[in-house]
Amino acid sequence: MIKQSYSVRDLVYDTLKQQILSLKLPPGTAISEKEIALDFQVSRTPVRESFVRLAQEGLLEVYPQRGTYVSLIQVDLVEEARFMREQLERAVIRLACEHFPAEQFAALEQNLTQQQQCQHEPDDGRMFQLDEEFHSTLFAGCNKSKTWTVIEQMSVHLNRSRMLRLSSNHHWDHLIEQHRSMVQAIQQQDAEKAEHLMQEHLRQPVTDLAVLRSTYPSYFQ
Repeated sequence: MIKQSYSVRDLVYDTLKQQILSLKLPPGTAISEKEIALDFQVSRTPVRESFVRLAQEGLLEVYPQRGTYVSLIQVDLVEEARFMREQLERAVIRLACEHFPAEQFAALEQNLTQQQQCQHEPDDGRMFQLDEEFHSTLFAGCNKSKTWTVIEQMSVHLNRSRMLRLSSNHHWDHLIEQHRSMVQAIQQQDAEKAEHLMQEHLRQPVTDLAVLRSTYPSYFQ
């Protein structure tokens, strides 16, 4: 019974989190325990527990007497996560240029192929997933997977901003080319070039954020 209870709670939590991160539940959307419980055909207890977890992660805002809303994207937290990623990923790609396992390198090349296919048949969610997998593979290949886990925990607001950018503009050529150039720099063990490429890559969200805030002002705080 305990295992079943936890499984239902985790299902509700995981599904709601994915819907928020993918913008299927846009910033500012009102949600209620009762409606979610009906949608999932579960009691309100696992829904309430999921709401608490999501609120702790900054994805929900609970206002007494007013209701629960998907949190707006906080610009300062977007920038803080981007700053952290830039510092850590510049360091990781330098490590990758020193030594990177053949199996992980093959995974990067396969990922690039899939990104190109996604460009021909645009799928926002799939492209976001491939982007995440590309960067997580760099960390895995440098034996820094736990560092990537910390980055993921810090990046919920940044990731919604990134997802918004991918969905609003399907011209992903530059993104894919940046990834391709990084792989080539790793192969050539050119740490200076690789770090410069990563820095440029992770400063692009600064420009994107200004455009997104202008286009979707109601999504941002």
